[in-house]
Amino acid sequence: MYGAVIHAPGDVRYEHREDPRLQQPTDAIIRLTASCVCGSDLWDYRGINPVTQPTPMGHEYVGIVEQVGAAVHNVKVGDFVVGSFFASDNTCEICQAGYQSRCMHLEFVGAGGAQSELLRVPLADGTLVATPGMPDPDLVPSLLAASDVLGTGWFGAVAAEVGPGKTVAVVGDGAVGLLAVLAAEQLGAKRIIAMSRHASRQNLAREFGATDIVEERGDAGVARIKELTGGLGAHSVIEAVGTQESMLQAIRSTRPGGHVGFVGVAHGVELPGEELFYAEVHLMGGPAPVRRFLPDLIERIWRREIDPGKVFDLTLPLSQAAEAYRAMDERRAIKVLLTPDGP
Repeated sequence: MYGAVIHAPGDVRYEHREDPRLQQPTDAIIRLTASCVCGSDLWDYRGINPVTQPTPMGHEYVGIVEQVGAAVHNVKVGDFVVGSFFASDNTCEICQAGYQSRCMHLEFVGAGGAQSELLRVPLADGTLVATPGMPDPDLVPSLLAASDVLGTGWFGAVAAEVGPGKTVAVVGDGAVGLLAVLAAEQLGAKRIIAMSRHASRQNLAREFGATDIVEERGDAGVARIKELTGGLGAHSVIEAVGTQESMLQAIRSTRPGGHVGFVGVAHGVELPGEELFYAEVHLMGGPAPVRRFLPDLIERIWRREIDPGKVFDLTLPLSQAAEAYRAMDERRAIKVLLTPDGP
């Protein structure tokens, strides 16, 4: 098969790789219908995460099951499936509490490189969710979004205790932040403030349910949130970037007693203890337990109640993965969908 492999910062190649094979009776092999580039992939592409050897890329995926191990019973050959970036058994005590992203038998599905033609999925019974049937082609982007960015934005909203009557602020206008806006709208938020400086992303945020746009960042952004909320701050703030500035902006934009849901992959974040002590806000976040939300999200997409696939504003064949990375790195695209090149 062929797939995307990163060799060094800025050096992504489409090259031949060995076909995956079943290694455990709990595995499944799927043929990918679509995959994509994630904002977190850019940490490697930009050299912020060290790249020490050629590494297959990609951890978001949807496709059709081609093989299953002898111990797989929940999905079968021919099923169209959506899975999370973390493989989980979905039966251990941690999974049963709703934190499949910290499963006692956790595996990173992305280790197999989902920006490819085929993918081995460990712990298939606990990781993959089959759709009710073969989806219409126009649903595929939204189902792909559910495998990470929608599930992550949704977790950010849940972690921030978003609910009816609340004012929500979202820090970050990438795919996760935009879908956190969508999640907040679905969860009944009264007011949703999207923090964004980019017109195309602002427009999509409004389409997903944002009622206000704040272009300021840092202290100025915090001041603007306070101004919009009568000096109190938002009830719920979703942090979807992962930097020191974004995390402090989120905490400072939250009213006392409010909730911060942080889902940006943290890089260099150090919280000042005294400020955190006197902020009196709730903090909850981390890698999203996407598997917890998949059945509900798939159903909403299947019923066409939500269209998270709109975050994909560029579609390229898998063979042009390098251009997909460049487009996202240069902010020419919010999120790039990759499709197989065909026979």
